Amino acid sequence: MADSEDRTRSDRDTETDWIGETFLSDVGWDHLETLVDIGDRMAGTEGERRGAEATRDALEDVGARNAHLEEFSIQGWERGDSAITAGEREHRSIALPRSPTGSVSGELLDLGYGLPEDFEADLDRAIVMVSSDVPDWFDRFIHRREKYYRAVEAGAAGFVFHNHVPGQLPPTGSVGTPEDPIGEIPAVGVSKEVGDRLSRRFENEEIGIDLTATIEEATSANVHATLGPETDQEVWVTSHVDAHDIAEGALDNGAGTATVVEVARALAAREGDLDTRIRFVVFGAEEVGLVGSNYEAEQADPEGIKTVLNNDGVCRGRTLSLHTHGFPELEAAAAEIADRTGHPVGTTPEQGPHSDHWPFVVQGVPGYHAMSETGDRGRGWGHTEADTLDKLDRRTLRESAVVLTELAVELASDDVEIDHRESEEIAAALEREDQAEGMKVIGDWPF
Repeated sequence: MADSEDRTRSDRDTETDWIGETFLSDVGWDHLETLVDIGDRMAGTEGERRGAEATRDALEDVGARNAHLEEFSIQGWERGDSAITAGEREHRSIALPRSPTGSVSGELLDLGYGLPEDFEADLDRAIVMVSSDVPDWFDRFIHRREKYYRAVEAGAAGFVFHNHVPGQLPPTGSVGTPEDPIGEIPAVGVSKEVGDRLSRRFENEEIGIDLTATIEEATSANVHATLGPETDQEVWVTSHVDAHDIAEGALDNGAGTATVVEVARALAAREGDLDTRIRFVVFGAEEVGLVGSNYEAEQADPEGIKTVLNNDGVCRGRTLSLHTHGFPELEAAAAEIADRTGHPVGTTPEQGPHSDHWPFVVQGVPGYHAMSETGDRGRGWGHTEADTLDKLDRRTLRESAVVLTELAVELASDDVEIDHRESEEIAAALEREDQAEGMKVIGDWPF
């Protein structure tokens, strides 16, 4: 009896060895440091290329097979100078990526949150300023690009994106559409403090925006690698390697890519547990319109993808938060893993059209967007100069990797069947959730 119990305990310990190894592993964290130390990883730059190559090598080092890059062309944009002139002085700002170059002047109009009805005012040739958040009572998030294109449609001459988070941090984030990657009017970001000053002292007065940028064709790349058996379907575990040039891109999205590498290391040790092949895809050019993931979605057979587990915003907090896009099987799998690991996992069934899972979800592919709960609205440190390594810790990365590894194995199981949906069902869900109108404004409505 004792021998039988010892063998059972030994088998159980062997089955969970990978957890202890993950809690002691520095593979993911070391890769995160590699990425942030590159510096500028803006889409289409040499820094982004170095990040992709380092990720390819890291996946190969942990045992993933056929690690390689797949290149694609993008509209390149590199930052020059920018300034807001008001009251005979310059006020600090940064250009929003894919803003056109130019110098404009106009009456400053502070539209507050920039809700749809705020753009019904007379904005002809005005310089419009909007906040980066929405009020608690409003029923949906309004993306920066929706506010920008509502300003464009209303005839504004320029656009100022005003951070709602204090700390002297001007926010970044791209403009442009898939059809017209370069925006129509100059756009800059300003800190909460500068935005408050501009509104208090210069509203309804003429101000100026000046900015320059290098705009030319460029090349980005996606990283691919695989583990597991040869199967007709694959589970895709994804992230993006590019980041905005103003910071280290640690939270957005070095941590997500580091987590993918750590999950790959753990899955390499558990390859015998996989019923379905796992494909790791680390996209380029996410921050300028999901260009890398759209490129892959156009090449891939949707029926060949069982599900997508996209990591963009993980490790900012200890509790994982998963958008499940109305797929009940994804809700059930998340609940099973939360119960099995004793680790809280929050889920949101609504559509989330703003990361690299989305080009697949719109085709009916089941997809998660894995993030972390932070308790705050908006991006926090993300898309600012403060997106740096010191905001993260190894413990959270390791814990997240354990839970996400277990989830990947669950998704790959033959016992877990996940029905694809018709694209019309995704479109109907967006209409119900009042997201369709905004997507049409910014040219992201694919139906």
